[in-house]
Amino acid sequence: MNVKEYIEANWDKTTRFFTEDNDTLIGLPHPYTVPCCENNFQEMYYWDVYFTNIGLIKSGRLAQAKNNVDNMCYLINKYGFMPNGNRTFYLSRSQPPFLSQMVRCIYEKTHDIQWLSTCYNALEKEYEFWENERQTSCGLNRYYGNFSYDELIKFSEVLCKRFNIEEPEDNSTAEHYGKAMYSFAESGWDCNSRMGIDCYNYAWVDLNSLLFGLETDMAFFSAELKNANEAIWSEKAENRRSLMTKLLWNDKTGAFCDYNFIGGKQSDIISIAQFYPLFSGVCTKNQADRTVKLLSEIEAEFGVACCEKRENLFGLQWDYPNGWACLQYIVVHGLLRYGYREEALRIAKKYKRLVENVFEATGNLWEKYDVTTGKVSNNKEYKTPAMMGWTAGVYVDFCSLAEE
Repeated sequence: MNVKEYIEANWDKTTRFFTEDNDTLIGLPHPYTVPCCENNFQEMYYWDVYFTNIGLIKSGRLAQAKNNVDNMCYLINKYGFMPNGNRTFYLSRSQPPFLSQMVRCIYEKTHDIQWLSTCYNALEKEYEFWENERQTSCGLNRYYGNFSYDELIKFSEVLCKRFNIEEPEDNSTAEHYGKAMYSFAESGWDCNSRMGIDCYNYAWVDLNSLLFGLETDMAFFSAELKNANEAIWSEKAENRRSLMTKLLWNDKTGAFCDYNFIGGKQSDIISIAQFYPLFSGVCTKNQADRTVKLLSEIEAEFGVACCEKRENLFGLQWDYPNGWACLQYIVVHGLLRYGYREEALRIAKKYKRLVENVFEATGNLWEKYDVTTGKVSNNKEYKTPAMMGWTAGVYVDFCSLAEE
């Protein structure tokens, strides 16, 4: 059995269907996809599903991809935002906002205008959440959380373990650590060295790129629905692009960078986050050309690492030399969007080879890999699980690119 055959044989093993709440599990009205066939991660996760849906659609499972989106719209209508996942302990935070892109992928297949109208209403609520709950003083958005004091203290302990630092003796430092851990958790990059423990005081380049994508998707949906809101959404997107260029663009680095709106400074770590403006279409052609030059800092033998190699990294799971399927996809499709097909296919080929080599050795797909050694990544946060999810979805997508 090769990788594609393995994925085809196991897609259905990642489908769950529980309509009733049970302990911490939040019931959902439609069958939903979880990342792993068994053991770990037995709930639906927000941003994971975008990359998983790509593979489901390309594998002829459009109905299940639509089920996942309908479940997310249900959760937004119930809670006012899309939680990290369908667990009660995830109601304190969201995750990277990919839902509008999931909707667009399905709508462009079905052209179901009534379904689009329903999704549009849910997406409006999601947008309000990010604008009302995650807005900053600089006008751009951050990852954060909705928490109690006790939850902050608990998350402070988690952060200390991950960063290998002593637990604080004073409450203010504990609160600071707890807020940072919530920000990391909502970002999906939990944890990374891009901004250190000040992360909740930053406007994240990846988040604002995705929100630009949400705004441009909503402009497209408005045109399809003929609801007279296209110009409003387009103006929001252009305003965000302008503010991102003003605050996040670093002309010396040649890329958009995370911005500390308290200290007025930018992160200087080169990471895959800087390719999100290509993925979402924020960049001008000149900006994209300059950002692509940074590929050499993150590209390795088996794909792209989360960030560049440097001495002051904390050795976290979203640091060098780890390579996650979702981030390979962001880089590859960002490159394709701006005409860098040769570079995109080169990286896709490297990652495909990595997945195939490790599958041959272990008989499984995995959550993340070391893109320098071509082996399963080992990290201090938790033991890396065998995983379908976004690993399967991105592999299927990369196979289709190779066949085009």
